[in-house]
Amino acid sequence: MDAGVIGVGMMGRNHARVYSELKAVDSLYLYDLNEKATRDLAGAFEAAASPSLEDLLRSVDVVSICVPTPYHFGVAETVIGAGVPFLVEKPICATAEETRRLIAKIPDGFAAGVGHIERFNPIVPEIKKIVRDPLYIEMKRHNPASSRVSGSSVVEDLMIHDVDIMRNVLLPDGAYRLAGSGNQDVCSALFSFGGTPVYLSASRKSSKKIRMIYIEEEEFTVEGDFMAQEIYIHRKPGQYSVENERYVQENIIEKVLVN
Repeated sequence: MDAGVIGVGMMGRNHARVYSELKAVDSLYLYDLNEKATRDLAGAFEAAASPSLEDLLRSVDVVSICVPTPYHFGVAETVIGAGVPFLVEKPICATAEETRRLIAKIPDGFAAGVGHIERFNPIVPEIKKIVRDPLYIEMKRHNPASSRVSGSSVVEDLMIHDVDIMRNVLLPDGAYRLAGSGNQDVCSALFSFGGTPVYLSASRKSSKKIRMIYIEEEEFTVEGDFMAQEIYIHRKPGQYSVENERYVQENIIEKVLVN
């Protein structure tokens, strides 16, 4: 299989590195408007620097689209027209209107993916097995500023992963109400699914990198760390007491085995 990467910025470099390590990939082709950056990256991974987008698409069986978000629609449209299966970095397009138009152009049976990789974090299916009737859900995704981000807000860059997990894994059905506040770099969102509040927060201004999920049920609380890929279940206290005017409780804490 021959693979291609369109766009050789930080995310394009990541895709090129992974393709270069996959045994299934025979040849790797790169294209970017910045010809020098393309040649430099091609030299680093023993890839071929394509002189044009059309030349790359004639050479590959699959392609990753890693250009800045405002160019996703135009590049993906060209890739679909060439009949090449693709993976596009998230968000799929810069606007919902562009997204709907692009999806309408994808033929039935055509392989197209979007980089919602956190859905495949091994803690996500494990949490799905554990959670039955959530009373409260909170997810935080905070990050220092990154030079790799271009043309998208913190919602499309970071919070989009937690929106994806919320709507496609934890609470896929039902209507909701939404209230939000923030700006391009910091945002909070409160969803209400019936009587279940879901609080999401994301930031590109944090000095500490945080990727966490916290879920409360009637009999237990679940804490998950997306980076460490660890899950802890806190069971209801077996004993309450007051000692020397201090409230004391005993909890059972289980660490879930995550493959």
